Amino acid sequence: MHSEIEISKGFYYIGGSDRRIHLFENVYPLENGVSYNSYLYLDKKTLVLDTVDRAVSEMFYDNLEFLLKGRKLDYLIVNHMEPDHAANIGELLLRYPETTIVVNPLSKRFLLNFFPNIKANFLVVNEGDTLNIGDHTFTFVMAPMVHWPEVMFTYEVTEKVLFSADAFGTFGALSGDIYRNDKNFDLKEARRYYTNIVGKYGNQVVEVLKKAETIEINMICPLHGPIHKGNLNPVLNPYKLWATYTPEDKDGVMIAYSSVYGDTANAVECLARMLAKRGLKNVVVYDVSKTDSSYLVAEAFRVNTIVLAATTYNAGVFVKMEDFLHDLANHKIENRTIAFIENGSWAPAAKANMKRILADLTNITYIDESLTIASSLKEEQLGSLEAIAEAVIASVRPEEKKVETEGGMLDLSAMFKLSYGLFALVTKGKDGRDNASINNSFFQVSDKPNLVMLSVNVANFSAETIRETGVFNISVLDETADFSLFKRFGFASGRDTEKFKGMEDQLGRTANGLYYLKEHSNAYLSCKVVQTIECGNHVLFVAEITEAKTLSNVPSVTYAYYFANIKPTPIPAKKTANAGGPKRYGWRCKICGYTYENDPLPPDFVCPLCKHPATDFERVEL
Repeated sequence: MHSEIEISKGFYYIGGSDRRIHLFENVYPLENGVSYNSYLYLDKKTLVLDTVDRAVSEMFYDNLEFLLKGRKLDYLIVNHMEPDHAANIGELLLRYPETTIVVNPLSKRFLLNFFPNIKANFLVVNEGDTLNIGDHTFTFVMAPMVHWPEVMFTYEVTEKVLFSADAFGTFGALSGDIYRNDKNFDLKEARRYYTNIVGKYGNQVVEVLKKAETIEINMICPLHGPIHKGNLNPVLNPYKLWATYTPEDKDGVMIAYSSVYGDTANAVECLARMLAKRGLKNVVVYDVSKTDSSYLVAEAFRVNTIVLAATTYNAGVFVKMEDFLHDLANHKIENRTIAFIENGSWAPAAKANMKRILADLTNITYIDESLTIASSLKEEQLGSLEAIAEAVIASVRPEEKKVETEGGMLDLSAMFKLSYGLFALVTKGKDGRDNASINNSFFQVSDKPNLVMLSVNVANFSAETIRETGVFNISVLDETADFSLFKRFGFASGRDTEKFKGMEDQLGRTANGLYYLKEHSNAYLSCKVVQTIECGNHVLFVAEITEAKTLSNVPSVTYAYYFANIKPTPIPAKKTANAGGPKRYGWRCKICGYTYENDPLPPDFVCPLCKHPATDFERVEL
């Protein structure tokens, strides 16, 4: 029975899920199967984007035949020739022999290797070529080695949909809902999928991500896993880290060990407890004989520091550890700190062999402190283990930013522990010009009388307009707000920008004549200033609430949510091997991503893009 899903008018999902499969590509364990995605357009002409694995052929053809209703299939776009997406090309042409297959030169060659006797019409496309089928136009983006050399992406121009082949996919069957949500998108499984399938080809992924940044994308349709729409940063930001081999968790530590009779495991347990005693919480411990290598590789991409503890075996390293290390080396991981513990009852050789396997990896820092155990950990060796623990701690804890004050040293990083909301601050000048900005310092100070306080940088146009009129509105932004809204209101001055141009249908007016947001906001408040307090480079407005209304129950955006889910992560610069030279540091704006390429950052520095002060910058290695 057909079970197609309409994505938009004339645009359908026609794929399916296999929940019986145990091993993806006959190697990677699957806990909940996998989906094979295919898409259909019904326009003046008809078009399918990729077929499916043989395991879900019946559902694919049921959906396709029901939707076509006797129409011919005009085009099949082949973004990826791997058989879990291309296995049905031969059968499709038997059913629809008039179909033109859209390929690039290399995918045509691959297709003829898999189907040497196929008779078909081919349309060979290259980078930037277009195909129109009526109301929809497709253009083609070559994506070699993501993760096969023939891969291409297809971009539908009208609705701004990116068909991304295997990129942005994940393990796991789909259970009815084909769109990404908190239940069907597991970042751990997305990470495991990326790191094991594509992880080796980070440089190629970076090039594709750079191309993607030049086009407007409303929706990403991968060949595995849910469709991504709305806020795309929860999937794009991790890809930028994975592709550049940048640790996802700066404070993350993985201890991977092999142990035959338990003594190496005992040493690892002691180390893990030493780290916990020192306050390190983000520590995971794995037995490489129990945990499949695909999970270990994924964790290696997540953490900053890896401790490898292994027994000597056959004058080398224990076989399961050896397998994992070869797997890790083959994925070309970079920018990690690694420590070693070895065990050998006689002639210990594990450490030397582990380092030999990893020798070709670049930008790896090896911790000087190591430990060699002769059969079991001895009391007098606990000091050496403590030294490893201290070195691991040093590798994951950032340098503190301190300045000297009259009362002593001031740790500026403590300021970032404060919690903030994010709001659209709406004002109007005495000339009637509407204005808006992004504000993070608005809070209630009293309920009898009902007073609020707003802090604004004195240089901002918003401060100027509030001084002129004595009124302002606050729209409480919710978690549906996307980055474009923050960019519109926060990255340009209202002195020379029409902040509301083109979004009039999303606005309402309150009794004080100011705008409020009807979308992406869960409440608004109108405020009248009753007191002004000058505070250095900021001004505080104490105000009474004259009007307020709740619009929805969608959670409010916090600073933490903004950074984790809304703000795009810049693609980290690829580090080059540093032959003993000093590290270079700069400062990156946490609001917009601008990088100041000097150190230290002047205390009065203001971001030239978003106008935020030095307190919103973080120190980064260049």
